[in-house]
Amino acid sequence: QVQLVESGGGLVQAGSSLRLSCAASGRTFSRYAMGWFRQAPGKEREFVAAIRWSGGYTYYADSVKGRFTISGDNAKNTVYLQMNSLKLEDTAVYYCALDRGSGYDYWGQGTQVTGSS
Repeated sequence: QVQLVESGGGLVQAGSSLRLSCAASGRTFSRYAMGWFRQAPGKEREFVAAIRWSGGYTYYADSVKGRFTISGDNAKNTVYLQMNSLKLEDTAVYYCALDRGSGYDYWGQGTQVTGSS
């Protein structure tokens, strides 16, 4: 089994920064990639960013490119999402997910990020 635990969410002013963390435990040895997704009220869950453990390749949604940075710490089995220049529309529940090679099949419980003006 795999457990993913997100942390770091909160209430932030527009223009400020926040860093989310996602710690993975359990049978993560066959992890292929980890990603961040978000779901705003009344909207579908959407992709935010992902990182492939082999090679460190990163991928971003256009809406966050240049503002968000995903990174990973192999030794800690943790992935981070550094969010800068936050906008009100970044308000959402952020989820991390693990892809072991055939899609994202493990998800965390989510952490709330709320922007304020």
